[in-house]
Amino acid sequence: MHPGAMAATAPDKPAVIMAGSGRVITYRELDEESNRLAHLLRAVGLRPGDHVAFMLENHPLFLVIAWAAHRSGLYYTAINSRLQADELSYIVDNCGARVFISSARLAEVASAVTEATPRVEVRLMLDGVAPGFTSYEEAVAGQPATPVEDECQGIDMLYSSGTTGRPKGVKPPISLAPLDAPGVLLRLVERLFAPAADSVYLSPAPLYHAAPLRYCLTFLRLGATVVVMERFDPEEALALVERHQVTHAQWVPTMFVKMLKLPREVRERYDLSSLRCAVHSAAPCPVEVKERMMEWWGPIIHEYYAGTEGNCFLYASPEDWLAHRGTVGRPLLGIPHVCDENGDELPPGERGTVYFSKGPQFEYHGDPEKTASARDPKGRGWTTLGDIGYVDEDGFLYLTDRRSYMIISGGVNIYPQEAENVLAVHPKVADVAVFGVPDPEMGEQVKAVVQPLDPAEAGPALEAELIAYCRERLAHYKCPKSVDFRGELPRQASGKLYKRLLRDEYRQRTA
Repeated sequence: MHPGAMAATAPDKPAVIMAGSGRVITYRELDEESNRLAHLLRAVGLRPGDHVAFMLENHPLFLVIAWAAHRSGLYYTAINSRLQADELSYIVDNCGARVFISSARLAEVASAVTEATPRVEVRLMLDGVAPGFTSYEEAVAGQPATPVEDECQGIDMLYSSGTTGRPKGVKPPISLAPLDAPGVLLRLVERLFAPAADSVYLSPAPLYHAAPLRYCLTFLRLGATVVVMERFDPEEALALVERHQVTHAQWVPTMFVKMLKLPREVRERYDLSSLRCAVHSAAPCPVEVKERMMEWWGPIIHEYYAGTEGNCFLYASPEDWLAHRGTVGRPLLGIPHVCDENGDELPPGERGTVYFSKGPQFEYHGDPEKTASARDPKGRGWTTLGDIGYVDEDGFLYLTDRRSYMIISGGVNIYPQEAENVLAVHPKVADVAVFGVPDPEMGEQVKAVVQPLDPAEAGPALEAELIAYCRERLAHYKCPKSVDFRGELPRQASGKLYKRLLRDEYRQRTA
């Protein structure tokens, strides 16, 4: 139940394959390299419960470093490689990291935070050095390749995406359990997706996000091979499934949209018959998009709803979803409660803020106000991820939007996700965001910002076409009153949209 066991029985089996470069990390290398770093972390004074942070691109040693921290009993924070210096320094300092690791590719921003992160005692850099950093390769070269004596399990402390404000560090309790003790996620993955030692798992997203990091480490614990894309490309993802005979993969809905918008002859070019389980999460998937994916790939698409906070896990099998189209699943961990603004629980079918009881508790590190804002107002200990939705009579949860994105126009609540789901499947739309902008009469009005598939088509004619398209499918008050066009929307590589940035920009412009 951990890579060291696999290294003893199948040392030359590929543990990690980098999709672009083709570099292979065998289980022997994964085990030995992570042991060397674990010994180095002990040598510089880190003990179980201490903290290490790393900011890396999808680097060949990313999972080696994560596994080293995990087997050392440490808290480890993987940081978004796209952050700027002030954002990076905030996270490194806030999490209390004593060791910080980065790469030469990110040297400019990594070295810019040295003065702002005085609690960091050791700075290591892969593939080169920068001011204030020591060569990672030289530092670990002389360390033993055997496990440290006090080996035990650590845990990630990751930061929420910051799509609705400053990133929040989610600090769970650390178990320090024996290395081979199975955790909750491993049991869920085994039960729902039936992986095995001969499985091949494709990870097309940045590894610093919760799901890619946790699922890659889980599949490595099971002895599978993990194929990591340096960056997502829709056609290359299909080619990788064929080339590596991928059995399992995890996606986000925007990846589905991009693959569906490939020309038919491109989509049909690749043999995807090895794919037994396609999992998606991170954002709600428009019903039409998932229906088209089911038609293409068959009933192998599984969905779950969870968060970095770890307070819930809901699951919809392909059969569940086909019987309850649009659901994000039924609870396997945490019980959902839909509440109104006063915290009173609503009956099935009525929308409100979704809270969870009987799930793991969490706190936002160093921020009691944010922690309190994620609790239900009646003090029952229920926690929320900030989503709005409803539960049907069968106990399936449906999400309608984020609480912070709800539009109030003329006293009516409007959930922008409805219009986004409609516009996302329009053949001329590459990406879309819908949000509220100030309106002197109605309070707010609905605005859409669209990235057109063909930039040359941006203009009044396409604006009118998109508004009419939306009005044919939704009540008019839910549809955008106007559409602006951009070359690209501020979206994370994980698929999450930084809608807050657009909304704030338009509000400042109006002011």
